[in-house]
Amino acid sequence: MYVRVRVTPSAKQEKIVKKKELEYEISVREKAKLNMANWRVRALIAREFKVSDDAVRIVNGHHSGVKLLRIENKKIE
Repeated sequence: MYVRVRVTPSAKQEKIVKKKELEYEISVREKAKLNMANWRVRALIAREFKVSDDAVRIVNGHHSGVKLLRIENKKIE
């Protein structure tokens, strides 16, 4: 399954807002340096879909505010 996210790094408050079926807006407190914001986005999407963090991969948009994520079907046990 693929999910599109629009990310705001260095936000004052962390939040995740579902815009459409598989489209989210995410604000994270981490900076867009050293991949920190990407790691946090992966963790938040993993929590939203109840999968492990390693089941979420960034397919496109590593250095962009708009990312395409792939979620594998690895449920948390």
